[in-house]
Amino acid sequence: MKAFKFLIGYIGFLLLVSCSTDNPVTIPFENPEVILSIPENFPEVNNAFYANAPTQYGVSLGKKLFFDKRFSTDNTISCASCHIPSNAFADNKPKAIGVEGRIGLRNVPPIQNLAFMHFYNWDGSKLELENQPLVPIITHEEMDSSILEVMGKLKEDSEIVEMFSKAFGDDEITPYRIYASLAQYEYTLISSNSVYDQVIRNDGVSFTESEAQGYETFQQKCASCHSTELFTDQSFRNIGFPINTDSNEAGRARVTGNMEDYMSFRVPSLRNVEFTAPYGSFGQFATLKDVLDYFDEGVLFSENLDDTFKSNGNRIALSDAEKENLIAFMKTLSDSKFVQD
Repeated sequence: MKAFKFLIGYIGFLLLVSCSTDNPVTIPFENPEVILSIPENFPEVNNAFYANAPTQYGVSLGKKLFFDKRFSTDNTISCASCHIPSNAFADNKPKAIGVEGRIGLRNVPPIQNLAFMHFYNWDGSKLELENQPLVPIITHEEMDSSILEVMGKLKEDSEIVEMFSKAFGDDEITPYRIYASLAQYEYTLISSNSVYDQVIRNDGVSFTESEAQGYETFQQKCASCHSTELFTDQSFRNIGFPINTDSNEAGRARVTGNMEDYMSFRVPSLRNVEFTAPYGSFGQFATLKDVLDYFDEGVLFSENLDDTFKSNGNRIALSDAEKENLIAFMKTLSDSKFVQD
């Protein structure tokens, strides 16, 4: 039903943009749209998605580019070097590692269910997925390249040129087409087949006693932030984690310039959290148990500390049994098929 509603909405969108000369992408008729399987209980896709809905050849091109190391200045780092499929498209390092072993500012976030997100990056600096790829391309600690350098490399590859032609109707390689195809591939990365999902769908799967108790504790003590089927409310909060000593870090305040947002970060989705250690904006915690212990013992106080903590003595009190059960529940959010695809 949701896929049907999406198709009707997208047809309406095409009728609207067909009257405009500003539409940046013209999709050839021979490049059919990919209809995504979106669960009924998921949120609506974001508005930017409709202007760049996945197509057969756009997705193929985007996936090819996602694994292409020529995006980095020395041809050693691709998107997939940090966003590793088996780690739910995160990695296992505290901070991102770029060209020449350079260490980045933050932990690599997983990239799943991006079609439903309204902010990207830890600080929400990008509002549309199509505007995000340039950040790692030009960042000194990541790929340290330029979009012109990337385009020059791609134009020398006849296979890539042909893929652009299939995706966009001609073989011109432009910055927007690179970003759009990457986004199309990433839009297809939907994780919705965990044990939790199967329980919710009544697929004949049940929680264990520990998982069920963890789910109950989660609803009482965690769901105010990790809400919706994405397991994030997409808000920005300072939850008193240890502070990154890098002088370039200010959290959301780097974007807004408002010190009330200092060291506030986007609430991460907990889907596939089992695969994405270490945790925190710069990998402050090695395990989920470490995170829960920190919440229980008390977080760092600040004037803009989230009310969830400030109103409870700067902590979320958890017994050892509650911690064990919470971890058992969070592991039901692991989607083994998603990390194997």
